[in-house]
Amino acid sequence: MDAGQLMAPEGGVPLGRSRAGVLEALSAAGGPLDAREVAQRVGLHPNTARFHLEALVGAGLAVREREDREAPGRPRIGYRAAGGSVGGRRYRLLAEMLTSIVAGAVPEPGRAAEEAGREWGAYLSEQPPPYQRMSGEQAVAKLTALLADLGFAPQATAVAGGGRYELRLRQCPFREVAEHHRQVICALHLGLMRGALGRMRAPVGADRLDPLVEPNLCVAWLAPHGEPGGAPTRGPVTRLPGDAGAPAA
Repeated sequence: MDAGQLMAPEGGVPLGRSRAGVLEALSAAGGPLDAREVAQRVGLHPNTARFHLEALVGAGLAVREREDREAPGRPRIGYRAAGGSVGGRRYRLLAEMLTSIVAGAVPEPGRAAEEAGREWGAYLSEQPPPYQRMSGEQAVAKLTALLADLGFAPQATAVAGGGRYELRLRQCPFREVAEHHRQVICALHLGLMRGALGRMRAPVGADRLDPLVEPNLCVAWLAPHGEPGGAPTRGPVTRLPGDAGAPAA
């Protein structure tokens, strides 16, 4: 690990399609927008819109404003695009520091990371109305859209035999950190998928994740619940070569 690279300021703030759309909506608005308004304009779930808004605030590209209101209730939180340029931020160093704490100080870091991923996956996903069920194909499409929003460049393919899917993740948005902390980062990603599918009450779940089967390619396997070899409710990521003794790397 090169300390110079960790200490170097970010050269820019890469924006995925959805985050760029959120920033564009803020820039085009005549005043602050709240997360629900942004979600309606961009076509995102409100929690996903809020996630992107907070990321833009953290990157210095948006400003959060608390609007006082005379009526009872919580004050409205609005966002507006920020002027000026971004510089001097060191998010990779922060990510390395926090991930190293989990890897070195938390019992069963892979399991803890998966649980955290489940919570975030559920938070960023939309639950269908009561008594409504979606098909496996619909659930996989929604999961693919969520992962695309987060920068994974996913591609889902139905596997012959019924109800199973191969989900190819062609880009890892945390690749540099994952190179040193696969046990944590890959488990986090698996948990993210499991949490999202669980929130959707999907008939399929994330069975396992095979990290880096090729350079820049990880493959997740989705399977129907209740089938032999189907998606477990708990379980590690596939063990990686060189990670002896590590669960979910």
